[in-house]
Amino acid sequence: MTPWVLRLLIANVAMFFLQLTLPGITESLAFRPVSALTQPWTIITYMFLHGGMGHLFFNMLALFFFGPRLEDRLGSSHFIRLYGISGIMGAVLSLIFSPYASIIGASGAVYGVMLGFAWFWPRDQIFIWGVFPVEARWLVAFMTIMTLVGARTGGGMVAHFAHLGGFVGGFAYLKLMQMRSGQARFKRQSRPVTPRVETTAGAMERWSRIRRDNLHEVNRSELDRILDKISATGIGSLTPGEREFLDRFSTRH
Repeated sequence: MTPWVLRLLIANVAMFFLQLTLPGITESLAFRPVSALTQPWTIITYMFLHGGMGHLFFNMLALFFFGPRLEDRLGSSHFIRLYGISGIMGAVLSLIFSPYASIIGASGAVYGVMLGFAWFWPRDQIFIWGVFPVEARWLVAFMTIMTLVGARTGGGMVAHFAHLGGFVGGFAYLKLMQMRSGQARFKRQSRPVTPRVETTAGAMERWSRIRRDNLHEVNRSELDRILDKISATGIGSLTPGEREFLDRFSTRH
């Protein structure tokens, strides 16, 4: 479990129990677009409230499933910014398109996290209900379509514009990172690089000493994938991001 995912899980669960014991807290912290100027804090606080156990459970399940790998990929500071901006953008779109609706829930922020997962691992298979496999990119595409349809029809008590805003915020943040990261790993992640002569042998020696058992399950899987790639196509096929991953963990152990 990564640091910010754990903190967010704890914060959301704690706030839900506060809602159960202090019902007035929901009224005070929910986001109402018409009251945004007089209660500006609610653009943040609404993300930590939920309308029931099911609402909380599915949001936290998605955060638990998609969040750790994304936080490890982006780094904690970028991850929490993406999460926050996605949630805030959910409030902004609600302010614009449904100004009289009161919204609560972490869904907008979690949708941003899901988009981030699909951004970096679009072909990873997600098993719906543990049975039906679907690639991450198609899952996000389907959810986007359903959100647009729901926003158009206004069906149910679902904050469709908050969900859509989560996707918009997540995409905007990742795109901005990509545009500003001239030397960052995900700007060049698809470009094979020729290893420097002086580091090839030394790098392979360091990487071989990475203590696999001490890694998080997600990182173990990524380590195995990269090492298999080296065996199949050589060290020269590694992307800057993959080299950075190996360097980071070889210096830790």
